[in-house]
Amino acid sequence: MVAQNAAVCGERAVSDPPRESTQTAHARRIQADYGRWAAIYDWFARATSSVGGVRSGSISALGLSDGDTVVEFGCGPGPNLPALREAVGPSGHVVGVDITRPMLTRARALVTRRGWENVSLVHGDATAPPVREADAVLATFVTSLFPDPYAVVSGWCDLADTVVLANFVPQGNRAANAALWLFTQLNPPLFDSVRRDTLGQLDRRTGATRRALVDKLGRVETDRYVFGIVSVNAGYREQ
Repeated sequence: MVAQNAAVCGERAVSDPPRESTQTAHARRIQADYGRWAAIYDWFARATSSVGGVRSGSISALGLSDGDTVVEFGCGPGPNLPALREAVGPSGHVVGVDITRPMLTRARALVTRRGWENVSLVHGDATAPPVREADAVLATFVTSLFPDPYAVVSGWCDLADTVVLANFVPQGNRAANAALWLFTQLNPPLFDSVRRDTLGQLDRRTGATRRALVDKLGRVETDRYVFGIVSVNAGYREQ
């Protein structure tokens, strides 16, 4: 469990929000794209929450215990929040961070409906985390949006001893890769796709995040899901 004097949003783990200077043109574009997608993404995320075991596998890899603090970067409308809250128990704390206000609006509605008092939601940029420390960090299908994912994930590794990342990768069979390519073409904002080499960019960015975990934490375990096109990389700090 992180130190009891951790800085908090409400009670713990969150520092002051990032300054406006962190809101680059790229970040503003992501905000706009995902803001337009909020309603559809909310439905899609919940409808596919158990597909392929990605979500359960990612949360299991975090190795959370009662009383832990976990931070999810790119929490979106909150599809992971119920499972994360269950993993840390009533004495734990879940912090969801997202740069897109419409996504957070939906996540806050979920938290309010469920009456969760140990879930904090923060409007912030994952590239300049409004968080000082945590027991674990989770990000699912987020790092493909960063032009320099190595730097971003390296920063997350300074916050926690465990960092788990779920990403799409073009490393499945031919049919699965073709389906992934089509998905990226139909939904370019979800992959920060500005070039034709979408799958190549996706592969490079996912590879960079894994290297960051290796370089900063030491031990990395990788599992594949959904015919090989989803990779869950879990980094653990070597003591």
